[in-house]
Amino acid sequence: MNAPANLRYTKDHEWISIEGNIATVGITDFAQGELGDIVYVDISSKGKTLAAEEVFGTIEAVKTVSDLLLPVAGTVSELNPALEAEPELINTDPYGQGWIIKLTVTNPADIDSLLNAEAYLALVH
Repeated sequence: MNAPANLRYTKDHEWISIEGNIATVGITDFAQGELGDIVYVDISSKGKTLAAEEVFGTIEAVKTVSDLLLPVAGTVSELNPALEAEPELINTDPYGQGWIIKLTVTNPADIDSLLNAEAYLALVH
């Protein structure tokens, strides 16, 4: 299983990368493997300001639907347009083309409370 060292992780299997106060969020390689073939991503939170651990959308696989939780507080600023036509990008490239949202982070220091790659891998093994 892959968990890039430059990212931070939640116990709910979301990852986050941050540049300044803009963060990119997706689900981990472990999560996409557990979900199976992803067929639809529903994000209705664009433009909304949400708290950490609030639901920002759902992800639908062949057999299940799961909530997506925000790793840190912020305002959802962008959705990955490629996922509308190709939600399976989350399966094939969860840390690259399969990113889900970008957000403007309310407090960038919040990322320090998330798991590093080593801690996340220990959680899922």
